Amino acid sequence: MLDIKDILAGNQNAGAGMIRLVEDRDPLAHELLKRLYPHAGRAFIIGITGSPGVGKSSLIDGLIAEFRGLNKRVAVIACDPSSPVTGGAILGDRLRMQRHAADEGVFIRSMASRGEKGGLSRAAKDAVLVLDAMGYPIIIIETAGAGQTEVDVADIAHSVGIVTIPGTGDGIQAIKAGILETGDVFIVNKSDRPDSEAAVFELNMMLGLRPPSKDVWKPLVLQTQALDGTGVRELARVFLSHFDFLRQEGRLEKKQIKMESRYFQSLVRDLALEKIMAALETSKGYQDAFKKIRLRGTDPVTAAESVMDTIRVLNNDTKYHC
Repeated sequence: MLDIKDILAGNQNAGAGMIRLVEDRDPLAHELLKRLYPHAGRAFIIGITGSPGVGKSSLIDGLIAEFRGLNKRVAVIACDPSSPVTGGAILGDRLRMQRHAADEGVFIRSMASRGEKGGLSRAAKDAVLVLDAMGYPIIIIETAGAGQTEVDVADIAHSVGIVTIPGTGDGIQAIKAGILETGDVFIVNKSDRPDSEAAVFELNMMLGLRPPSKDVWKPLVLQTQALDGTGVRELARVFLSHFDFLRQEGRLEKKQIKMESRYFQSLVRDLALEKIMAALETSKGYQDAFKKIRLRGTDPVTAAESVMDTIRVLNNDTKYHC
């Protein structure tokens, strides 16, 4: 039986057990999350995103070393693509961070994306809350690398790093995806490759199109070589500088409110979908509609529409009493 005191004390075994409950959608996890919530909200959360193969895990490995050099405890959630059979994580990016395995100040957990938009599952978002309550001052989230859909990490991270490599056209893709608006730091990794300077120039040119404002952080473009550590120390310092910027003039509070709002919306949406589907799948209308599909008496679209017609939409003037 998990003891919430162990989680709050930063016990890694207790934290791992709690995250497992979250992944399994165990009802106990919901109750524990309710009790952990008042103890969260102190961590600096960094999101690292980008296409597969750009070196995100290697960069995070270097960032861990830099933050640990500043005597800061670090937790990492590596969101890997899901196995189509088990639903579990299949890449295990934490294998690239094994040099920190014996460090009690580092907690690394691979989690399955489960096909969620942006490679972030509900479980990963809840895991951030757990790690925050455990007292980790820095939490790094690595997304699965789903290309243009990876923008929702900004909903749960204070600072977002977009990783690209030279010669792939990632800069152009960023405009199409809207990623340009979500990034706080743009990282041209593997900068020893040809066209590195061109990639930096292109990104700076595109970022120059964003309207300037003293109240808005001006994104930076950095060059790194994760494998030998070039530029990683500067990257760590830039992330910390961004957090300092947010803590000035009430910006961090505004960011927290936005993040909490998005988290709340996702919870309401997920819970509503779960309850609606649970009710529909056991209803006679649902069973009858599926039977007609099997007997080729109707098509799936018409059947789905007939099931949805059974849901009564409340009028706007309906009043709720709490």
